[in-house]
Amino acid sequence: MTTTLDIAPAPAARPEQPYHLRSANTLLGQARVARGWSQDKAVRALSLLARSWGWQIAAEPSLKVQLSRWEHGRTRPNETYRALLCAAYQVTPGELGFDRADRSATVKSLRERINDLERLVESLAGTAGVREVSA
Repeated sequence: MTTTLDIAPAPAARPEQPYHLRSANTLLGQARVARGWSQDKAVRALSLLARSWGWQIAAEPSLKVQLSRWEHGRTRPNETYRALLCAAYQVTPGELGFDRADRSATVKSLRERINDLERLVESLAGTAGVREVSA
C-alpha cells in the first residue's frame, strides 16, 4: 500500500532581477524598467519615435551612452530628448523628474555669483577708504 505525503514546496527564494532590467535609482531609470525595457529597447524606441517625428537625434550607440548618463544623474537630457522620453514612456515630465531644478545649472549660477562678488570686493578694495588689513 502506498501513501502520498502532502509536502508543501519550500518557499522559493526571491529571484534576482535580470541584469538588463536593472537601472539606477532615479525616476528615469525606474520608468524604463516599469515598462520592462532594457536600455537597448529604450534606445530603439527613442530612435524610432524621433524618426517618425522627423527629428534628428544621436546614433543608437551614442544614445545608449547618453541614456545611461541620464539615468545615473550624471547629465540631464535636453528638451528634445525630454520630449522623446516622455512620449516613449508615456509619462509626464514630472514623473521623470524633469520638473526638478537642474543642479548643474544651479551650481554654475552660484559660481557666477561668487565670481561677481569677488570682482566687486576687489574693485572696492582698490577704491579710497578701503584698505587691506594684514594679520
